[in-house]
Amino acid sequence: MTNLPWSGASMGILATIVIIGVFVFWRILKEMRSGFPLKDERTQRVSGKAAFYAFHLGSYFMIALMLGNILSRELRGAYLLDGWYALIFSIIVQSLMYIGFRLYFERKEDFQ
Repeated sequence: MTNLPWSGASMGILATIVIIGVFVFWRILKEMRSGFPLKDERTQRVSGKAAFYAFHLGSYFMIALMLGNILSRELRGAYLLDGWYALIFSIIVQSLMYIGFRLYFERKEDFQ
C-alpha cells in the first residue's frame, strides 16, 4: 500500500462522501414532502430489532476475527490482519448486517 497515490485516493473518498451526503439529503427532503410521518411506531421497532441483531452478530463476528488473529499469531507467527484492517472490516460487516436486517424486517408482513 505504499505505492498508492494518496491524492487521487483522497479525492475519490471525498467525492464518495459528498455523493452519499447529497443522496441522503435528497431522500430526507423527498420523505418530508410526501406528507407521511418520517418515523412511525413500526419503523422504530424495525430499526431497533435490526440494530439489536446486527450488534450481537457483529460482536460475535469480532470475537471470531480476534480468535482467528490470535490463532494465526500463535500457529504461523504472523497476524492474519493488521489492527486497522480488522477494525475497518468489522465496521463494514456490522453496518452491512444492519442494512440487511432492516431491509428484511421492513419487507416482513407480520412483523412482531
